Amino acid sequence: MVVFKVSRVQTSPFEGQKPGTSGLRKKVKVFAQPNYLHNFVQASFNALTAEKVRGATLVVSGDGRYFSKDAIQIITKMAAANGVRRVWVGQNGLLSTPAVSCVIRERVGVDGSKATGAFILTASHNPGGLHEDFGIKYNMENGGPAPEGITDKIYKNTTTITEYLIAEDLPDVDISALGVTNFTGPEGPFDVEVFDSASDYVKLMKSIFDFESIRKLLTSPKFSFCYDALHGVAGAYAKRIFVDELGAQESSLLNCVPKEDFGGGHPDPNLTYAKELVARMGLGNSETQGEPPEFGAAADGDADRNMILGKRFFVTPSDSVAIIAANAVEAIPYFSSGLKGVARSMPTSAALDVVAKHLNLKFFEVPTGWKFFGNLMDAGLCSICGEESFGTGSDHIREKDGIWAVLAWLSILAYKNKDKLQDKLVTVEDIVRNHWATYGRHYYTRYDYENVDAGAAKELMANLVKLQSSLPEVNKIVKGVRSDVANVVNADEFEYKDPVDGSVSSHQGIRYLFEDGSRLIFRLSGTGSEGATIRLYIEQYEKDPSKTGRLSHEALAPLVDVALKLSKMQEYTGRSAPTVIT
Repeated sequence: MVVFKVSRVQTSPFEGQKPGTSGLRKKVKVFAQPNYLHNFVQASFNALTAEKVRGATLVVSGDGRYFSKDAIQIITKMAAANGVRRVWVGQNGLLSTPAVSCVIRERVGVDGSKATGAFILTASHNPGGLHEDFGIKYNMENGGPAPEGITDKIYKNTTTITEYLIAEDLPDVDISALGVTNFTGPEGPFDVEVFDSASDYVKLMKSIFDFESIRKLLTSPKFSFCYDALHGVAGAYAKRIFVDELGAQESSLLNCVPKEDFGGGHPDPNLTYAKELVARMGLGNSETQGEPPEFGAAADGDADRNMILGKRFFVTPSDSVAIIAANAVEAIPYFSSGLKGVARSMPTSAALDVVAKHLNLKFFEVPTGWKFFGNLMDAGLCSICGEESFGTGSDHIREKDGIWAVLAWLSILAYKNKDKLQDKLVTVEDIVRNHWATYGRHYYTRYDYENVDAGAAKELMANLVKLQSSLPEVNKIVKGVRSDVANVVNADEFEYKDPVDGSVSSHQGIRYLFEDGSRLIFRLSGTGSEGATIRLYIEQYEKDPSKTGRLSHEALAPLVDVALKLSKMQEYTGRSAPTVIT
């Protein structure tokens, strides 16, 4: 058995190691600097209480992006030196973000141990590769992202760090082979267990959904299916769940081999980046080869985001979470006894609000960041939640869960078609249009302006806040652009007081609320690796059933004109068009 020593290595702080809404994300070349990753990991250990480190069990895995394998070895050696008892690694270093949450909450190790936290190595939907992005975040014993109190401590520690601990003579562990490797250090034994990436997660999914009813749908000659992992970690689960368990054809899987650079693509499941799936579903500009499938879905790099498509039909994420909530009790066994409540992020459309009111459910509007949903779930206040950035989930774990969302939709389709598999199918589009007929339609779009000069972005946001002090001036600008747009009746910066722990989150987005229920929201995103990303959210609510069939861009055009003029987007950023429209 290898006996290792603990080294104390002198270091000095790096600027800019402040975690964003979901961890620290930078270019690979930044993380690859000597001591950069080491500093952040030691700062994280120092931010935790002793019982969460010494003698603890930690999960260390991620989406397999470039630099992940190096990072796993570094973190493992630092964990050993800091007194961690054992480290669990998914085979080949692969674990989706939702699977990590599942493993923390559900898995029992070969020696009866339970995980107390995790380092997740991902930059989520950001590109990967030598010249692209890497990321790291810490998740707590509930399976959810570290709360702001912990991330603030981590950041403070990065600004004063002088040394880190590492077992430099600990040999690298073969993370491709299942099994336990035993070591001994100054404080006793230290183990690294490499385990199957999918088994715990698959078991959890089978306890939530009626796999037999979904199998009947997926194996029906009337139904066709397509799933695109965008060469992210979802590929490690797709064959096991959709093909082996549910009987889908293997040919229905696209880009399901995980790659360090995501095949050179952008692993963001939207209409811009999921080009192959979009074309196959009949939504692209190119000619579709044959009849599109009835149902299509895509995942991001770490498989916590999802995009849902029907044949020639796109389901907005805001509509998706509302429709899942509206149908969950009937269609998903896990929710058969009812929903505790629902929640959405502030920029997400109010489609879920209308469902909550209709079904008399508790409803919460929270800042962007899954940790806020986690607090509500831990307190038993929320069953289903979602955000417009293609994130949907429930209280089965404490992260958003892309494959869960796909299985939820397949469950709804299976339920709606349980007596119709020999007749004309109830389609994705039918379900959405019937939902609009019942609850009204929230026309919605998001404009992303990526890698904008950070200074210019801050000036733009400051000007929008300044404008809010005079609504007459705001409405003068609005009417000068489009006389057919309603008046702004309220404008503020969103602030959230957590009903569970009382914490207050300020400056969470700039809101302009219109008399007819329309909304304009502006946010600076914390998920980029460089520059600034301005996100502009535009929403128009329509209750009249005769008007819910309009094209989205036509319904939203007046508000788009107002938003661009009000924010002086081109003047501040130099951009005549957004990078991405979703």
